[in-house]
Amino acid sequence: MQPTLPPQPSADADTPALVAALAELLLDKGWTMATAESCTGGLIAGACTELAGSSAWFDRGFVTYSNAAKTEMLGVDAALIAAHGAVSEPVARAMAEGAAARSGARVAVAVTGVAGPTGGSPEKPVGTVWFGWSVDGQVRTERRRFDGDRAAVRAATVQCALQALVVLLGQPGRT
Repeated sequence: MQPTLPPQPSADADTPALVAALAELLLDKGWTMATAESCTGGLIAGACTELAGSSAWFDRGFVTYSNAAKTEMLGVDAALIAAHGAVSEPVARAMAEGAAARSGARVAVAVTGVAGPTGGSPEKPVGTVWFGWSVDGQVRTERRRFDGDRAAVRAATVQCALQALVVLLGQPGRT
């Protein structure tokens, strides 16, 4: 059974505290992590590397804003993007798998979404974000929709990505 992820990032969530908790979990396991970011443009990697000593557990970040970058850097099949769009479950999954495979990290998080203020559609309105989390070869994906302006959507995406990693890594049996 998969753990229940937080329904929405809490408004008072403390990003440095989330990163510290994530670092502790990764260090305890002797694992490293990587990020694959589109709509956040490296903000998750930036939050992780704000913590001194993060080189002991943070391996690398892929900023793959364009579709070509997703294909070239992460190995996401261009046909997959053409068929489903960059903001989709199959692409988020492929990004997470690609980040883990190309880095050798045991943990990877991927985000692809519509941060706004433009670019949304009825099927994928502004604030839509697909997440992919790869933890020790197991991939989980989830779609979220965040309210607010571009900065708010991006900040909520960072918080959600980090909170979910803490939950996923903190579950029993993940050694």
